[in-house]
Amino acid sequence: MSEARQVQMRAVSGDEAGLRLDRWFQRHFPELSHGALQKLLRTGQVRLDGKRVEGKDRVEPGQTVRLPPGVTATPASPPKSGPRGAQPRLSERDAHEIQSLVIHRDDWVIALNKPSGLAVQGGSGTERHVDGMLDGLRFGFEERPRLVHRLDKDTSGLLLIARTGQSAKRLSESFRDRETEKLYWAVVVGVPPRMEGTIDLPLAKRPGARDRETMQVDHEEGQKALTHFKVMDRAGNRAALLALWPRTGRTHQLRVHCAEIGCPILGDRKYGGEEALLSAVADSRRLHLHARRLTLPHPSGKGTLRLRAEPPAHFRRTLEAFGFSAVGDR
Repeated sequence: MSEARQVQMRAVSGDEAGLRLDRWFQRHFPELSHGALQKLLRTGQVRLDGKRVEGKDRVEPGQTVRLPPGVTATPASPPKSGPRGAQPRLSERDAHEIQSLVIHRDDWVIALNKPSGLAVQGGSGTERHVDGMLDGLRFGFEERPRLVHRLDKDTSGLLLIARTGQSAKRLSESFRDRETEKLYWAVVVGVPPRMEGTIDLPLAKRPGARDRETMQVDHEEGQKALTHFKVMDRAGNRAALLALWPRTGRTHQLRVHCAEIGCPILGDRKYGGEEALLSAVADSRRLHLHARRLTLPHPSGKGTLRLRAEPPAHFRRTLEAFGFSAVGDR
């Protein structure tokens, strides 16, 4: 059997700390499609230190990735770290756009205020995304910036980008160890039964859903999901402005939790159906969920990183239309 048809093992290098596994494959095997990789992961043909994994799982230096036959036929060398590396050339338009989103920058981290509608990573039918524009955020650094977490395509707000492998590792640990406090704003249809409280409903992927990231409450098989909420303002019983603190980081956690307490996020037809729309609101069909604040240990090891992002235009228009005040924002 030729080498290309044999299973091989590949060690994770020191500069790849905290990288998502699907991003690791994109670096080493750019011609392997997202769909093909997901199939290999689902069938257990790709493993990390002998264990089944998902694309969102992160790798650490010294771990070993199992490469099934066929994948090993692609080049083994990682892309160069300089601007002439293996990444596709970034257009001036995309470079200008990604740079215009920067609201904080230091030697360790860059913070973006991501607009609604811009995907963080590529996927089926998604060609334009933050991950594909990261070369525009080098600002003289040799290393290519790295994603350390994600937001849904239609969710706006704070997105952190690590500037070095060491920073990526420390930021990933802060998210994993729940040292990061995340505050979201959401305009919801209806008003919660209490002005402040905690939503404790376990979540699991919805079986048979066309979109694999569709979640549901599952008290038997679901993973623990905890969200604290506070009503900052309300318009009678029609709508409310909520502050949301996710204490866990499950997929679509805030969207499912709000829908489950009878207050779907405005514009979230995926979980709220037609009840998530308000005919009197001009931007009713756009998701009104915004990552407002992040507080976490600075990856340099010195002090605390505190960041805040202003909501996008459609969100602000809705706040003004209802006369909502965010006095309760803290």
